[in-house]
Amino acid sequence: MDISTQMRERARAHLLESAETKHRVAGQCLESLVRAAQLLTESFAAGGKLLLCGNGGSAADCQHIAAEFVSTLTQDFRRPGLKAIALTTDTSFLTAYTNDFGYEGVFARQVETFGAPGDTLIGISTSGNSKNVLNAMEVARKIGLRTIGLAGSGGQIHELADIVIGVPSKSTQHIQEAHITIGHILCDLVERCLFDGKQGGTGA
Repeated sequence: MDISTQMRERARAHLLESAETKHRVAGQCLESLVRAAQLLTESFAAGGKLLLCGNGGSAADCQHIAAEFVSTLTQDFRRPGLKAIALTTDTSFLTAYTNDFGYEGVFARQVETFGAPGDTLIGISTSGNSKNVLNAMEVARKIGLRTIGLAGSGGQIHELADIVIGVPSKSTQHIQEAHITIGHILCDLVERCLFDGKQGGTGA
């Protein structure tokens, strides 16, 4: 088998497994996804904001999802911005805090500072065991935030978050691919619930 054929087959296998993972999400995670969207809708409608945290690829997902809420998911559905902050973007704070105190509290500190009762925290961890995400979840619950976990099929986050959307896979890549799809769906459901028929309104 030549190299181009090998590459083609490997790419095809990845795409098919990614699609199968999303198929399992549709079969096993739909109820938790809808409950998460309802929680976010209620929070935004009451004037709350969304905080997001995660590491590595999950940090990038936090920024991606926050951008969709603040901007808009698609240009054919214009609506006011929704307050969403990725706790992964302030490099001065991130490096100052971790240099002085270590990495495990870097998100919890920001939740303490920016979070308020009625807000929501989304914590993203493919393993479900990222200590700084779990610490942020614990602090969030203490101060009155609702919590949503995006994870794989295991980990302590399933015990800490109010709602967990656990992708039924052991592959970090496919879990992450599903997470960004879930983020898009959450944004779509929330903005449609809040603004369908009210585009150009004053915001939540």
